[in-house]
Amino acid sequence: MIKIAVAGAAGKMGGRITALSKEYEGIQLAGVFERKGHADIGKDIGTLTGIGELGISLSSGIGEIIDKVDLIIDFTSVEATKENLKIASNKGKAMVIGTTGFSREDLKEIEALAKTIPCVLASNMSLGVNLLLKVLQDIAGVLGDDYDIEIVEAHHRLKKDAPSGTALKMAQVIADALNRNLEEVAVYARKGIIGQRTKKEIGIQTVRAGDIVGEHTVIFGGLGERIEITHRASSRDTFARGALKAALWLAGKPSGLYDMQNVLGLR
Repeated sequence: MIKIAVAGAAGKMGGRITALSKEYEGIQLAGVFERKGHADIGKDIGTLTGIGELGISLSSGIGEIIDKVDLIIDFTSVEATKENLKIASNKGKAMVIGTTGFSREDLKEIEALAKTIPCVLASNMSLGVNLLLKVLQDIAGVLGDDYDIEIVEAHHRLKKDAPSGTALKMAQVIADALNRNLEEVAVYARKGIIGQRTKKEIGIQTVRAGDIVGEHTVIFGGLGERIEITHRASSRDTFARGALKAALWLAGKPSGLYDMQNVLGLR
């Protein structure tokens, strides 16, 4: 039995992870926490998430629960996640991280901290997206440089980072398959007289509107045909279940940084 804590448990993602954790054999919800000063500190998390009283109160910060748990699931914010990871690393506690928006420097820091604990880091924890990443690698390798590549992603109006971590991961997978440097070929916006599209560029465009949970479309545009592959998430439960699956998978794993490809046995 692995004892987990959920960061940001009063939020939308944290709330769904908290609620769904009760369905998984082998997982015990042992703690939940929010940032210090949050209005719901001290309230029963079951009541807050609408699943009935659980007898587990929302704690103020990771420090109050860290010694009671084996693993922390974190879908909060860049700075909060980094701080939680530092504490977890010092205490020898595993982590599952679904936060997005990390810089290259942030990722280096995470990789260093994960040398002392097992940690799953993934921009998207859905089964469908991670299968799609493998498919995209294969398609790009076969089509080569003869097809133009565009990625369009759409999320709800409250999402803070752009492009999405998933879109960036898709672009990186495709760039690697084509032996391209993504930093050199990525195009994030187009306006005005921009000239002819270059052969090697990878377009990544962003939509933010309403309550869209998450949509990603990859276009391989050739002469006379195009291939479009789309993944649409209709519920946050998809990502919550992926995170809980990752938590179960991490039990007993050696220290190091993993991703959902590892969790799903795709590499």
